[in-house]
Amino acid sequence: MVAALRILVPLGGLLVLAALSIQIILSTFTGRFGIERITISPEAITVDAPEYSGILQDGSSYTVSADTARASTTRTDIIDLNNASLVLDRQDGVQFQADAAQAQLDSTEQLVMVEGVAEIADTRGMTGTLTNSVFDWDAQVLTTKGPVVINQADGTTIVAEGLVYDASAVIWTFTNSVVTLPSTPGEDVSSSSSGDTDQ
Repeated sequence: MVAALRILVPLGGLLVLAALSIQIILSTFTGRFGIERITISPEAITVDAPEYSGILQDGSSYTVSADTARASTTRTDIIDLNNASLVLDRQDGVQFQADAAQAQLDSTEQLVMVEGVAEIADTRGMTGTLTNSVFDWDAQVLTTKGPVVINQADGTTIVAEGLVYDASAVIWTFTNSVVTLPSTPGEDVSSSSSGDTDQ
C-alpha cells in the first residue's frame, strides 16, 4: 500500500500540474498569460504575479493581475487571488480599474467572485466601492449583492443595496438606491451666480 502511494501521490500531483498547464496553454491562444514563479505542494499550486490579458467581444482590452494565485490540488478550477486587479480599456477611450484584496476565479463557470469590498475607478473621475460581487465573463454581467457607493466626477453620488451591470448593453440597474445630485436638474448654475458682479 505504501509503495503504491509513493507512486500515486506524485502521479496525482503531475496530473494536477498538467491540468493547470493545459489551462494556461489554452489561455495563451485567446490572450496573454504571464507568471513569475510556480510553487507546487501536495495541497496547492501557487503562482506568483500572474497576469492575463485578453480582448472582450466589444473590442475592449483587459488585464487581470494579482500578487499571487492559489489553487487547491483537489479543485484546480477554483483559484484564490490575492491583491487582485482588473484594468479595462474600453473602445471609447475610458479606462476602468477594480481592485480587491481577495477574489476568487472559477475557471469552469467563468466567474470572478469578490466576497469583500472592491474599489472601482475610471479615468472620467468616477470612484466607488462594491461589496459581494460576481462577474460573469460569458454573460458580461456584474452582480453586486452588497452595499454599493459610486461617486461621479460631477458630484453625483449613488448609494444602493445592490447592482446589476450589463457590460455588453452598458445598462446599470441599482437596488433600493439613493441618488444625490450636486444641483437640481434643469437648474442653470451660471444664472444663479450671475447676480454677483465685480465692482
